[in-house]
Parts: sequence; C-alpha cells; structure tokens
Amino acid sequence: MSTTGRALTGHAFTKGHGTENDFVILPDPDGELDLAAADVARICDRRAGIGADGVLRVVRAKAAGLSDVAAEWFMDYRNADGSVAEMCGNGVRVFARYLVDSGLAAPGELAVATRGGVKAVTLGESGDVTVDMGRPEVFAESEARVGGTVYRGLKVSMGNPHLACLIDHDVAALDLTREPAFSAADFPAGVNVEFFRPIEDRHVAMRVHERGSGETRSCGTGAVATAVAAAVAAGLDPLREASTWAVDVLGGRVEVVFDGVTSFLRGPAVLVADGVLR
Repeated sequence: MSTTGRALTGHAFTKGHGTENDFVILPDPDGELDLAAADVARICDRRAGIGADGVLRVVRAKAAGLSDVAAEWFMDYRNADGSVAEMCGNGVRVFARYLVDSGLAAPGELAVATRGGVKAVTLGESGDVTVDMGRPEVFAESEARVGGTVYRGLKVSMGNPHLACLIDHDVAALDLTREPAFSAADFPAGVNVEFFRPIEDRHVAMRVHERGSGETRSCGTGAVATAVAAAVAAGLDPLREASTWAVDVLGGRVEVVFDGVTSFLRGPAVLVADGVLR
C-alpha cells in the first residue's frame, strides 16, 4: 500500500449521491492528504472498496493553494480511476450538502471552488440543491461510435468536455459497457459522451459514459450539455433564450434552467452513510 494509503487508515468518510451518481466524501480541511490515483481507485472499487463514481475531497481553498478565489471551500474531485477532473455537477451539489450538514457552511447561498471555476450554490437545510453551472461553451459537431453505429453530437464545454448526441431510438438500447469511440483530435483529454432522446417538449431521456468512470447513473455537467444540445436541436439558442428542461437519467431526474446568461442545475443531493477507512 502507498504512503497515502497508510495515511488514509482511520480517516472518516461520508457516502452520498445525486440522482444515484455516487461519491465518497473525504474531509481534509487542512489539506493534509495527498491522494494517489491508486488509493482513489481502491476506494471507488465496488467490490474491494467502498464503491463510488468518484471521490470528493473537502479542503479549504487556502489549504489547496487557492488563496485568490472568493470561496472558503475547494472541491477536489477525482474520477473512479483516480484521474483528476475539472468539475462535477452532481458532485458539487453533494459537496455543498455535506458542508451544510456538517456545520461547515450555513444554508442559503455559498461559493464552492472547483478546477472549473467557482460555483455559486443555493440550498436549504434539506431538499434540492441548485448550482449556477456557468455559461456553456458550444462548439462544432463531432461524432461517437457505439458498436458499429456512428452518432453525431454537439461539442459542449461545461468546464469539462462533453459530446451530446441526439439519437432516434430508446436510450435503453445502447450498450455503454465500453467507452464509445470518439475523435482524439477533437477531445485530446478525453470526453464525457451523452446520448439523449426527446420525450416531450423540453423533456429528454439521457444516458452517459463518463471519462474515467464508465457509465454512471447520472452526470450533472452532462445533463446541462444535453439540455444545450436538445435546445439547439429544437431551434432554440440556450445562450440567449430562457428555457427550462427536464432531464431523465438512470438515477432520477434533474432540471436545467437557461436564463439567457448562464445555466442552472437543480436536483437532489443525499448523504447516506458515514464510516471510517481501514
């Protein structure tokens, strides 16, 4: 076991999820842990570890070397394979719920620093959590391949890369046990690939394969990217026009709101267990 692994022995953790996109939360307010990728992967292993789509390390921004950001707390997010990620929409909601539930922040509005920028979060003592996800960046189309089928999609950045593909059949029919093939020239750092189908007006069903984690039950940034692509396919401009979208994922439903300036993600954040690492 690595030096970091030994340091993790006896460390407290909390397990939480946002529409069944689940995380192990590691409180580290003073930035004493230097998580190795292998340790994160071991924690996230669903058979030999706790099991999760990723790890959320809770550290004060100053302790993380972010003294110039307007946020007290930094969400150090790691994918299930141990790789570092810029942002996680479900993760930041769960992170904020943990801060409030643990007495580290008051309910209301708070700022959370991420590698994708500072995110404004609004939440009460219970209930859904809303995150200002920022203004999406929309690029040209690209394509993904699943099996022998090629799907065209829209490239969207939510601080992390997405390819949101409109499909004409039930999303349940897709085999996402393997990572979809994509253009390495378009996505040199990898990409989260979403497949969505309209259900009714401003309501879509989505499945997602996340880089570094595989298929997950939900993806917050992916839900926003999907709503962007769905709006464009419907002839709307989500960067200029207001609209609200329901996005059904395997783990439930989230709501995406565009106000012509920025985007918001609203959905549940649930803490389910506390424990200690051995």
